[in-house]
Amino acid sequence: MNFGIFWVTVVLTLACAQVCLSQNENTETRGFTGEENRDGVVVSTTGFLILQSRLTTIFLPIVYIFVFVVGLPTNLVAIWVFLFRTKKKHPASIYMANLAMSDLLFVIWTPLKIAYHINGNNWIFGEAMCKVVTGFFYGNMYCSIVFIACISVQRYWAVVHPLSKNRKDNHVAIAVSVTVWVVVWLASTPLYLYDQTVLATNMNIVTCHDITRPSQMTMAAGYFLTMGILGFVVPMIVCVVAYILMLRSLRNSMTDAAICKKRHKAVVLIITVLVMFLVCFTPSNIMLVVHYSLLLAGRLNNGYGFYITTLCLASLNSCVDPFVYYFISEEFREHVKNTLKCRSQRTVERMRVSFSALKYSKKNSAYTSSMGNTQSSSC
Repeated sequence: MNFGIFWVTVVLTLACAQVCLSQNENTETRGFTGEENRDGVVVSTTGFLILQSRLTTIFLPIVYIFVFVVGLPTNLVAIWVFLFRTKKKHPASIYMANLAMSDLLFVIWTPLKIAYHINGNNWIFGEAMCKVVTGFFYGNMYCSIVFIACISVQRYWAVVHPLSKNRKDNHVAIAVSVTVWVVVWLASTPLYLYDQTVLATNMNIVTCHDITRPSQMTMAAGYFLTMGILGFVVPMIVCVVAYILMLRSLRNSMTDAAICKKRHKAVVLIITVLVMFLVCFTPSNIMLVVHYSLLLAGRLNNGYGFYITTLCLASLNSCVDPFVYYFISEEFREHVKNTLKCRSQRTVERMRVSFSALKYSKKNSAYTSSMGNTQSSSC
């Protein structure tokens, strides 16, 4: 069901992008920038059309509204389950909790992006807030990619080396999680070092991360080209290698029923992650590299509409991840059901003990009845 929503979104994205890009194919714009002056930037005809198109003022806010409405409650429930309902913490749950936290930190800022696009791409919240929203957007995207890679490696280790003690070492998972947060947020600091808000003087609007000043083009292009390669390509290679090794190991152990069950879960995980990469991360990072390469080279670039649409599409991972936890982890499903039914942990434990006692009582009653019958017949 969720994947169906994804593909519908992809079709709408391609259609909207095509309409946007076909509005002006004879433009002489080089990159999505313009002529810089003392007050701001005079955007080109292409820039003017994109910033005023229905793609950016209607379609993008609709997607972000969907992300906020679905992503906020689901990620809050996921974090609640991981922190307060899961007694036995294990590395996979630690990585999933960090992934949910990363998604939540992005989702809570989406109302500002919604207001920005509905307001005709006019940012009214100041330079500092624009930098924060931009930083959290890219921080979330690369945190999500890296934590998905961590979950993939952990799943590989649990399937291929089930008897290893290291696969249950929470200290390693905590250390890796802290390192990911520190590295990603340090890597996002360059976004705070140059202007994210730019006044489009011929449109009388202030854009947020939509127009790049020619004087800051080198810094922006260098940063995003680096992040596109290190933040996406390297984790994707890690995921692919982990899955190939996992499947190879499972194929050699198909006779064991327990291994076959794990094989099924592994295949489901592989398909889920590959679809997530395909729909959410791959188009956005490819277009990110293409866009800033053209911008840096000063080449003709009519694909900015498609580029910002793929970035918007990447935000959908924030509301899909909780459903991934739900379908992958049986323990997570049980905790979610108990949480939605407002059952406390003490109530759940009491129900479990009562059920166990009832089963024991029935067995004991049957045993006593059998012994009683034996004794009466012997008399």
